[in-house]
Amino acid sequence: MTGVAKGTVLKLLADLGGACREFHDANVRGLKCQRVQCDEIWSFVGAKDKNVLPDEQGKYGIGSVWTWTAIDADTKLIAGYHVGTRDAGCAFEFMSDLAARIETRVQLTTDGLKAYINAIADTFGPSNIDYAMLIKLFGDTPAGAGRYSPPACIGIEMRPMMGEPDMAHVSTSYVERQNLTMRMSMRRFTRLTNAFSKKCANLEHAVALHFMHYNFCRVHQTLRVTPAMAAGLSDHVWELDELVALMPKPVAKAWGSVKRVNAASA
Repeated sequence: MTGVAKGTVLKLLADLGGACREFHDANVRGLKCQRVQCDEIWSFVGAKDKNVLPDEQGKYGIGSVWTWTAIDADTKLIAGYHVGTRDAGCAFEFMSDLAARIETRVQLTTDGLKAYINAIADTFGPSNIDYAMLIKLFGDTPAGAGRYSPPACIGIEMRPMMGEPDMAHVSTSYVERQNLTMRMSMRRFTRLTNAFSKKCANLEHAVALHFMHYNFCRVHQTLRVTPAMAAGLSDHVWELDELVALMPKPVAKAWGSVKRVNAASA
């Protein structure tokens, strides 16, 4: 499709993904968020857990991998993300990174994962945040349902955990909608696919590239601007050339040569 080798495309992904991660880390800071929603989305690397070889059992980067995301409910900006496991260690890393990016007192909503509680208390401080959990209650899986049919949600429970959260704004709707955006935009996140990541590093690069494009290049249908513009981090919609220019100059120059060669041959 591209006229270049698969290895060349993967190198571009790695180079640009690394540059996007560095840019996000350096520039998505000083945020004035009022309401933030967090969630974790599942994917797998190499093989699903049931198919992981015995000598690779328990190794990080093989089997289930979770991407933690935090979205500003007002600007739709992805304020922070982290690729790792779904445990207390990654919860702390994720929340520590998020706390360093937000300057204001924020209302935070998560699902019922218990690892969030200590992570938020240790990073934001229990007296510096308004935090609530939204816990979904599921019924039994109906008889005759398909293999991948989820059980019906029969209710929700809202639990104030720290500070004084406004219960009218306790929600995870935006971050769960972001999960759909990720699955529609990145083939690696499709549940039934042969396009899954073969290396965890490539998944991390793809996630960094996706969120950089989402924040700075993609105009949000409701906001009519990019999330970065709504958050005051940018004054214009980024073009793809600007995104590619984040790479080190020798790499970006080489990629420009490939584009010109392909255009000429077309």
